[in-house]
Amino acid sequence: MAIQTQPAIDEQKLHAFMGKAVGDLAGASVIAMCAAGDRLGLFKALAAAGPSTSAELAARAKVNERYTREWLGGMACAGYLTYDPASKRFTLPPEQAMALAQDGSPVFVGGMYQLFMAEVQPFAQLCEAFKTGGGVQQAAYTGDFWLGLERFTAGWFENLLLQQWIPAVPHVQAKLRQGAVVADVGCGNGKALVKLAQAFPNSRFVGYDAFAPAVATATAKAKEAGVADRVRFQAHDVATGLPAQYDLITTFDVVHDAVQPRALLKGIRQGLKRDGSYLLLDINCSDKLEENAGPLGAMFYGVSLFYCMTTSLAEHGEGLGTMGLPPSKVDELCKEAGFGSVRRLPLENPFNILYEVRA
Repeated sequence: MAIQTQPAIDEQKLHAFMGKAVGDLAGASVIAMCAAGDRLGLFKALAAAGPSTSAELAARAKVNERYTREWLGGMACAGYLTYDPASKRFTLPPEQAMALAQDGSPVFVGGMYQLFMAEVQPFAQLCEAFKTGGGVQQAAYTGDFWLGLERFTAGWFENLLLQQWIPAVPHVQAKLRQGAVVADVGCGNGKALVKLAQAFPNSRFVGYDAFAPAVATATAKAKEAGVADRVRFQAHDVATGLPAQYDLITTFDVVHDAVQPRALLKGIRQGLKRDGSYLLLDINCSDKLEENAGPLGAMFYGVSLFYCMTTSLAEHGEGLGTMGLPPSKVDELCKEAGFGSVRRLPLENPFNILYEVRA
């Protein structure tokens, strides 16, 4: 009989890993506490009030003092707040306030906390998919997922879309000013098209999304913003083709999620005018796992597992996943779809890469 031997344990490595494991457990608790602080308006109340005791913050936010005291303690221990023992007051520093209390700021992360709590809710379904295949369908996610996603990506559309992305392609910007016909594929709740319509009143815009509830929300938002005369939204799967041709087509973090990314890109190619441009925004990642190592890569793989990959597999799709569209894959799929050129635009962003794809 073979004798099983226990591998030698390096005590230093063991202690180092246990420190990391405990740190990650603490991080998970902090995310949940941040999500609570975001939902209950505690960060915003603390930012507005300045240094506060638990009683003062609870009164301002109209919540229970005992829960507030526990939350403040956890946030202070995690380094999200500062604490003055003499006055027993807690402060949200201005740097943290930008990230935690200012919706639409370029570094706001509150939407990600909301999204995270929603994406892990179908946990049992995901574990079942591990055993049986398939995946978790989009309908399994609550409205908090879509709202969190909208709040997180709002930072892009408030601070990058008009300030960096469109100026990076001057000929596209010129067309938009003159009057272009634009399609946003996978438009979600319509934030990008509303911003573009406000900036370029001579152009006309249509958003397509296969998820009907998002289209209804986008339509309401365009009306609320006063651009419904120039923006419309339609529930449509562009993998089956586009009903017209456009000067500009955009996808913002959509292709890696797609059930049929190859068919989607072919539909976009057929719908792009000969002299048109397709702006493809997707994840900044490598096709080499070792080059994705680190906190950002771990987060992306988690998002993929809990949403991007599994929702595609749920529809018998390709399941590229969040990290499934590195530059090499973008080149491969775009050429397969019939595009003539793919150009990575010279923008530095740890989260995303923006490409201009031409016919």
